[in-house]
Amino acid sequence: MVQKKSERPYSWEEVFSFDRLRRTMVGRVLENMETMVEGNEAITPDQISHIITDEWEEVKRAVRSSPAARESFRKYLEKTVSEQVDGLIDQDRSELESLGVIERGM
Repeated sequence: MVQKKSERPYSWEEVFSFDRLRRTMVGRVLENMETMVEGNEAITPDQISHIITDEWEEVKRAVRSSPAARESFRKYLEKTVSEQVDGLIDQDRSELESLGVIERGM
């Protein structure tokens, strides 16, 4: 039995909340399974698990490629880098001040 792969990409609206993500994914998995059993063949637990796993990977790809995910990652990076730079400044503050670095620029 050949598994039918989801043909339509997930939209950001379908995956921006856990509730919507769950509803959309369950619906798509059920559609795929219903298509598979139209030939009156039974679906094994392994096949069900495989369909769910494949669909989950599609969901994660959709989330990762969304503009909101890119913006969130950018904010995370900005915060992380800023915290590390602040730590370096604090570590070498005395030396930098002795070389003329001041607290606020003019």
